[in-house]
Amino acid sequence: MEYLEIILKLIIGLSILNVWLARVNKSTTWRGGNANNLFEEFEAYGLPIWFMYVIGTLKSLLAILLLASIFYPSVELIAAYGISVTMAGAVAMHIKIGDPLKKSLPAFTFLVLSLSVTFI
Repeated sequence: MEYLEIILKLIIGLSILNVWLARVNKSTTWRGGNANNLFEEFEAYGLPIWFMYVIGTLKSLLAILLLASIFYPSVELIAAYGISVTMAGAVAMHIKIGDPLKKSLPAFTFLVLSLSVTFI
């Protein structure tokens, strides 16, 4: 089980960092509305750009904490529950603007995986 938990933490943490640090300006099929990047996605949700920076910073810090929890288990719950909350918010935003359910799949998956980390 220990290896499964480490694998989940690596998948979650590195994926979130990939989205927020490497793919900010890249189009994906998962973006909300018809957005081609994160700026347009937050605009589609009706959220101000400053909020994108807040969420991006928060998600990146939580992802780093989750990765750090491999070596420092005391931060695991903060990171995993924090990521879960932000992913629940992402799913809610997709629902808010009427996106097809498949666009919510990555956020929902990371929500479930983050909660799984807390139960392993």
